[in-house]
Amino acid sequence: MDHEDRFVDIEIKLAHQEDLVETLNQTIYQQGRRIDQLEAMVAKLAEHVRTLQDGRQTPLNEKPPHY
Repeated sequence: MDHEDRFVDIEIKLAHQEDLVETLNQTIYQQGRRIDQLEAMVAKLAEHVRTLQDGRQTPLNEKPPHY
């Protein structure tokens, strides 16, 4: 294998690595956005649960009056 063939092989490998890095960057970016969305959902759900608990005056395991 001469120097030119080796150089071409290195260029091909580099091109594949650059593509892989770009794909990984896109994946990380999308996952970061999804994590932000999920964190916002969790915060809303937690606030909703707190609101429900604040409005409830009887314990959860207390039987309703008709029993």
